[in-house]
Amino acid sequence: MDHFNIRSIRKQASLAPQDLKRFVDYSMLQFESTEQVEKLTTIVGQQRARTVMNFGLHVHKPGYHVYVCGIEGTGKTSFVNSIVNDFAKRDGHLFDWCYVNNFEDEYKPKVLKLPVGLGKQLQKSMENLLKDLKEDIPNTFLDENHQKSRISIIQNYKEKEELIYKSTSKIATEHGFLIKQSGPTILTIPMGEDGQPISEEAYNLLDEEQLATIAKDSAKLQDVIREATKSILHFEQELKRTLSGFDHQTALIAIDFHIDELIKDYKECPEVIHYLKEVRKDLVTNFHAFLPNETKKDEKQLGILFKDDHQTFKKYTINLLVDNSETVGMPVISADNPTFYNLIGKVVYENRMGALNTDFTKIKPGYLHDANGGYLLIQAKDIFSKGLAWEGIKRALLTYKLQIENIGEHTGSIATASVNPDPIPLDVKIIIIGNMDIYRTLYNLDEDFRKLFKIRVDFDVEMEYNQDNITGLARFIHTLCKKHNLRHFDRTAVAKIVEYSSRLAEHQNKLSTRFNRQVEIIYEADAWANMMGDDLITAKHIEKAIKEKIYRSNLTEEKIQARIDDGSILIDTEGEKIGQVNGLAVYDLGEYHFGKPSRITATTFMGRKGFVNIERESKMSGNIHNKGVYILGGYLGQKFAQKYPLVLTAHIAFEQSYGGVDGDSASSTELYAILSSLAEIPIDQGLAVTGSVNQNGEIQPIGGVNEKIEGFYNVCKNKGLTGKQGVLIPHQNVKNLMLNDEVIDAVRDGQFHIYKVQTIEEGIEILTNVPAGQPNKHGDYEKETVYGKVADKLQMFMEIAQEQER
Repeated sequence: MDHFNIRSIRKQASLAPQDLKRFVDYSMLQFESTEQVEKLTTIVGQQRARTVMNFGLHVHKPGYHVYVCGIEGTGKTSFVNSIVNDFAKRDGHLFDWCYVNNFEDEYKPKVLKLPVGLGKQLQKSMENLLKDLKEDIPNTFLDENHQKSRISIIQNYKEKEELIYKSTSKIATEHGFLIKQSGPTILTIPMGEDGQPISEEAYNLLDEEQLATIAKDSAKLQDVIREATKSILHFEQELKRTLSGFDHQTALIAIDFHIDELIKDYKECPEVIHYLKEVRKDLVTNFHAFLPNETKKDEKQLGILFKDDHQTFKKYTINLLVDNSETVGMPVISADNPTFYNLIGKVVYENRMGALNTDFTKIKPGYLHDANGGYLLIQAKDIFSKGLAWEGIKRALLTYKLQIENIGEHTGSIATASVNPDPIPLDVKIIIIGNMDIYRTLYNLDEDFRKLFKIRVDFDVEMEYNQDNITGLARFIHTLCKKHNLRHFDRTAVAKIVEYSSRLAEHQNKLSTRFNRQVEIIYEADAWANMMGDDLITAKHIEKAIKEKIYRSNLTEEKIQARIDDGSILIDTEGEKIGQVNGLAVYDLGEYHFGKPSRITATTFMGRKGFVNIERESKMSGNIHNKGVYILGGYLGQKFAQKYPLVLTAHIAFEQSYGGVDGDSASSTELYAILSSLAEIPIDQGLAVTGSVNQNGEIQPIGGVNEKIEGFYNVCKNKGLTGKQGVLIPHQNVKNLMLNDEVIDAVRDGQFHIYKVQTIEEGIEILTNVPAGQPNKHGDYEKETVYGKVADKLQMFMEIAQEQER
């Protein structure tokens, strides 16, 4: 094969400027600026995600919760909020939820499930009830008729006691005694001849017979007094019961009136009616709390040591836990801080003089309460960084109820006295937004996750390059400009954003769905337009924003370039070398990626060690790179060891590599270096190579092709473009080319070249300007070809080895 044919191969493999990027013709856009474009109402692209999400929202069966999966920056959260809020506009089955006092056991508050709006109404009704009773009950007791009736009852019993007292006094007089009442006790006093109580002096002058007579008569009288005392005590107890019953009936008049009025208002709600009857029963028992009490003044002065009126009447209040009176459709709640208590709810404690107190009014709702009957959105990275939050969610979903409890009791580590409220039935669809790594971990390690989250919504990082999606991107820009008060974009600016989107997607027929990266350029272009004093954003502002964004991040790239320029890092861009090829690598700095060449060398000599990967031997090589090196042996064995064994040792190294190597994108480069070393044919150092290879010698696609090409171009530009420099890339990567305009202009001017190759044979011919060679029917190669020289060298190694063995 002569040099003309080699030039023909280069020409055939060479890519034209139009192949290096998908240019967007802004004249094809049907608007002058984004101000004329409609507002975006849904996310651009993600048809699969929309379809699956729509299905997941329609399934109302146990376990069909949703996990939205994708990389950061693809608009997952915005998409979920948009589609869920739109779906939630339809009517749902919502309720108001209230906690009320359990009058039988205050540590077990009861829950009321009420129609929407009734919770707030009941809360207000109970407030009004207390207000009315505080006024009506005291007024009823202060009423003149009530006071007269009460006095009459007391007087009646006093008259009965008086009759008993008079009767007893008459009997005592007959026995020579006077009686005196001391409380419920009746005392007997001996009577003198004058009918008056005998004096102490006269009593002391009595003889023994008289004293014995007095003692005997007194003993007889005690039985009468005892019966009289019993009767008086009985009358007093009967008076208390009568007064109590009378007071109850008096209070009941006021209580019944108001409770009956409330029952009429809530006649359609049995739960409320039952609660009101419980309230009535307790009010009648404890109506004294509504009456004026002089001791209360002293209690208030002593402060919180005594219960004030608020504490006394708190048991009649309504703890409106969830109020859906103003909720339109179904609730959509975003759990911004999904801790255990924020999700499940909690009971708040109040420190009163060193003692922790709580009651049903201190029960607070969680996100799940607010989302009950609707949707709860959670970021996976948030929930799995909070202790016990995930366990709390699973427990609620598996039991279909929300049980508020102390977290210490939940873990079994602490037992504390607290209220134990009734659980609330749970009907919610949870949507977790996260990445694939978290999903796989949960799916493989958590059986409950597989049961509960049967719907996975996959977010793609790219979408089709078509008119609909380009229009959608323009509408996205319009919406962003309106929302954040940005300058509008003209057609040239939109065209540049579309090109940038394809660059992010690394595909000429795709657009990126990583909108956060595009939003950054949109914001920064607006800032540059402001600094330049322009009212409309054009292509120059987009180009400036992209260029300056790179400048802010490429310090490391510049440092490496400077070391190449001053010769600290050895890279040749001219001349020819045997066993030496410029490989291409991508440096990942997180937000910023860039490519730079790396010298790859190979030495070959006789031996039986085969391929020695110096990076592997020095423990600086990853598994994928090791695999790529092993493949080289398979290729050489297939090509050159059909008639005799390989007697070869080859050392392969990435020169001046100190940070480790992984990936197989340099495997073709390593193979070229080995072939050059064996054939002793030099390789053009003005060319760089990227691409992996399989055992059949087919070149396979790689990632980061744009960064690799631009990285080598920058090195060549700094060292001086000769018109012969360029890069060999896998032919499959042509569709991934979205190069910057400087490289494309250099290709257009013939200063730089990009070649697509399909096989090792094509690549070695371009690199060496020597034909690779084809085997004849006997499997032999022509002498003056690359493979012919390789075969001769390998045969020589084998013959020398056999001679040494003999």
